[in-house]
Amino acid sequence: MAKVQVNNVVVLDNPSPFYNPFQFEITFECIEDLSEDLEWKIIYVGSAESEEYDQVLDSVLVGPVPAGRHMFVFQADAPNPGLIPDADAVGVTVVLITCTYRGQEFIRVGVTVVLITCTYRGQEFIRVGYYVNNEYTETELRENPPVKPDFSKLQRNILASNPRVTRFHINWEDNTEKLEDAESSNPNLQSLLSTDALPSASKGWSTSENSLNVMLESHMDCM
Repeated sequence: MAKVQVNNVVVLDNPSPFYNPFQFEITFECIEDLSEDLEWKIIYVGSAESEEYDQVLDSVLVGPVPAGRHMFVFQADAPNPGLIPDADAVGVTVVLITCTYRGQEFIRVGVTVVLITCTYRGQEFIRVGYYVNNEYTETELRENPPVKPDFSKLQRNILASNPRVTRFHINWEDNTEKLEDAESSNPNLQSLLSTDALPSASKGWSTSENSLNVMLESHMDCM
């Protein structure tokens, strides 16, 4: 049984200019204390043709995590436009959010695009993905786009209502039991995430560089 349940993901500052940071408000719940860190990542898929264009925009360690519900804002800088093929700069791409524990991915929420992942002990157990549409706001540029993309004129629109969530079965304890295959992706986030109200922000999470200590019903900004 999974020890971590992602209850809600809210896309903030959307739509926004291409160079604005990505911001996701994430609410998750632990059914018991976790002795080791959860590792969260935001991944930008630069091209559907090859993973070599994927960019990890940021990663952060959260833990140790006590049982209960927690909320934080995960913020990451925009992708490096120099690493995005010109042919893929305008149009639909993907952002993924993943989470891993002990190096095993156990849930994935996403679509082509931007990914948020979370891992525990090196195991990725959840991945959340969103379609991202980059387009020019000026009519002239939309009708006659420049050969070399002008990222300063692009607007980013994350399709927040249509995320894809993928969960993975991982070993939460120190055992060698055989894991089941990963669950299939589901394009409807609401079918996998509960609709419970978000907790109110309170005392904050203490931070030390890229490692975070969690407090119950807490709130922090990951930048």
